[in-house]
Amino acid sequence: MTLQRSGELNRRITLQQRSTSQDSFGEPVQGWQTLMTVWAGIEPLSGRELELAQKISSEVTHRITIRYQGAFTDTRVAASLRAIYKNRIFNIQASLNEDEANVRIHLLASEGLNDGQ
Repeated sequence: MTLQRSGELNRRITLQQRSTSQDSFGEPVQGWQTLMTVWAGIEPLSGRELELAQKISSEVTHRITIRYQGAFTDTRVAASLRAIYKNRIFNIQASLNEDEANVRIHLLASEGLNDGQ
């Protein structure tokens, strides 16, 4: 069984999900709603530069580790979320339940290309 050391989760992140509301004209407006704030560990995995629309952009992938949350065992649910740490926005692509032990969840995320849009 994998043990979780409390010092490994030393960043306070906010997990957000897409929401739709209406503006004063009744038109739908896309936004983000805070789902929860949790302690996490953030570890960069890789980085790359690429040209998008004749502009150089960079992307960094990360592994964000949080304590087990049953909702995140479904990768489709996790992939609809984004994480906010300070002024940084992480797009979550997948979730992994480490060793299926229900101790911690690894969220695989990217930063830099589209700010969670």
